[in-house]
Amino acid sequence: MRVIIGLSFLFIFMLAGGAQADDDVAAMARAHADDVPITTPVASTRPVQAVESQTVQYGEQDGEALTGFLAVPAGATGDLPAVIVIHEWWGLNDSIRQVTERLAGEGYRALAVDLYRGEVADEPKTAMGLSRNLSEQGEQGEDNLLQAYAFLSEGGAPRVGVIGWCLGGRWSLRTALLLPDQVDATVIYYGRLITDPEQLETLQMPVLGNFGGADPIIPQANIEAFEGTMRELGKEVDIKVYPGAKHAFSNPSGTAYDATAAEDAWARSRDFLAANLKQP
Repeated sequence: MRVIIGLSFLFIFMLAGGAQADDDVAAMARAHADDVPITTPVASTRPVQAVESQTVQYGEQDGEALTGFLAVPAGATGDLPAVIVIHEWWGLNDSIRQVTERLAGEGYRALAVDLYRGEVADEPKTAMGLSRNLSEQGEQGEDNLLQAYAFLSEGGAPRVGVIGWCLGGRWSLRTALLLPDQVDATVIYYGRLITDPEQLETLQMPVLGNFGGADPIIPQANIEAFEGTMRELGKEVDIKVYPGAKHAFSNPSGTAYDATAAEDAWARSRDFLAANLKQP
């Protein structure tokens, strides 16, 4: 029944002029048509050390506060490396807060941004509308992330990385392109890729990507083109495709969770961030 409902609202969206919105929105709607934002072990696994967390204001936009979720190791002193955490298409929900705390447990100031500015989806139709709005107002999303970076760097972080899943994976790469000399490490979980050499040439940080072999949103050809272009440009890139894994296989919330692929992707991401953000 949920499949029928999901396809129905996608059809209505197309009739209503959604074809003019970003192609990623329609693609995500198809991939998530039967999905619900249940918490997965990516988020529910406890941090390896105690953390402290709180809601913080990291910027301002259109006269309104930009608020996110900040987590740090309990009792931490001194300047810590930081990670910008970008939510899936569901928004900044409790699962994202949990995975942010898990990242903080690895020794970071982890800031989960809110690209939806206070709105959260609990079913695909709402998520589609929120992601479509974000796609249509991309400059606001970029400004949001620039302010998040400033909040962390001006707060003393010697290095700043970025990580995102699904919609957040796309915006993780977008953040890197916005700040090609400032971001120190970029992690992309099955986000839409850019393969234009002129744009990728600007990147100065290493990039790690985790993708599903059965993901209809990110074709294997695009992954290969991205990796090939990065290598031709002499960039440091580490891409892994998990055979049989679907889109969102490692989301903090959702029903496509693949334990084997998700656990390996987390280990890769953890080690990658440590190698690039915790240098002496």
